[in-house]
Amino acid sequence: MGGQSLLDRSLGPCYASAMPFRIAMLGDVVGPSGVQAIEQQMPQLRQRWQPDLVIANAENAHNGSGLTPSLYERLLVSGVDAMTLGDHVYRRSAITQVLETKSNIIRPANISHLAKGRPWMKLSVIRSGSNRDQPAIAVYVITVLGRVFSSLPANDPFETVESVLGQLPDLNPIVVVEVHAEATSEKRAMGYQFDGRVAAVIGTHTHVPTADAQILPRGTAYITDIGMCGPYDSILGRRVDRVLKHMTTGMHAPFDVAEGDPRLSGVVVDIDEGTRLSVGIERIEIPADLSKPPFRAATKT
Repeated sequence: MGGQSLLDRSLGPCYASAMPFRIAMLGDVVGPSGVQAIEQQMPQLRQRWQPDLVIANAENAHNGSGLTPSLYERLLVSGVDAMTLGDHVYRRSAITQVLETKSNIIRPANISHLAKGRPWMKLSVIRSGSNRDQPAIAVYVITVLGRVFSSLPANDPFETVESVLGQLPDLNPIVVVEVHAEATSEKRAMGYQFDGRVAAVIGTHTHVPTADAQILPRGTAYITDIGMCGPYDSILGRRVDRVLKHMTTGMHAPFDVAEGDPRLSGVVVDIDEGTRLSVGIERIEIPADLSKPPFRAATKT
């Protein structure tokens, strides 16, 4: 079971057919400041990098855990085209209806087949400029949970991706695999396992961006973790004082979401339309401006 969404975003006539297809993938959206950072900085992202498609992992958008229908709509309005979810996929039960009815959002593929939602999605993207007369470009997105250092009841991510690739209806499609996992070794193993067979293997979940963005030997873009869209004056998005109290005393402390130093973080991946493999990957990180909306009301003049 999969889904298809048709996206038509105009980027202006400067986008030539010879340019690679560009995807922006944004890291875990953490709490209100993560949503606000995307709302504020999306215009800059689109103007500077001109992506054909923007995907975000939105599983921490609601106060650090889960996604609600209203936040799903809010992220769409901000300019996010499609969303993935991870281990907190069902933390907010209201999102189940969205998962069942919308074709641009997916759950992890390697949980029970009885779970609500799509295990992969097909996004049909119409490029701007001279490409507008050409057929839409199909992009398939798959998210899997890791199993190393995790107690989640997830199936084998390697076997799951193999199975999904065998189900895709298009020949030689553009495929992006997101690995939502704790262990760097497991993420890198996924990268090499599918090198040359998918356009990108992108790591998420740990909220800490890594410095290993690269094109693997057979043409797959890879990074272990793209970080988070959220408060970097924090411990993985949570208030420093609360986490330190728990770690230094063993006493319970609510891990409230932090607010300071919000940033938009992720990668842009350039994909050759002919080979369906990648020719470039660049990590992006854009600090939010706390003096401007939506963080602060505009100053009246």
